[in-house]
Amino acid sequence: MADARALILATFVGCVLGATFFGGLWWTIRKGVSSNQPALWFAGSLILRTAITLTGFYYATRGDWRRALLCLAGFALGRIVVTRFASRTAPLPCRLEEGTP
Repeated sequence: MADARALILATFVGCVLGATFFGGLWWTIRKGVSSNQPALWFAGSLILRTAITLTGFYYATRGDWRRALLCLAGFALGRIVVTRFASRTAPLPCRLEEGTP
């Protein structure tokens, strides 16, 4: 029973990590394209999102391959959820350079 609970928890944690990672990416893109310093947004976001995700995977899996597999499946599920949500929002604001059509 405790093992099944740990596997379900690993799947849930993976889903939360996936939603956090890809939700953060979506948010970064929306902020970065309209920023004066987009490289700072993208680099900082990449480091923060990766650190959160790797730390979460480390604690959720605890060295068990079954937990790792289910955590990864949850991560993919979180990506699907965020992708569906992001596709329903308004398009990205774009900045046109002067002289471009």
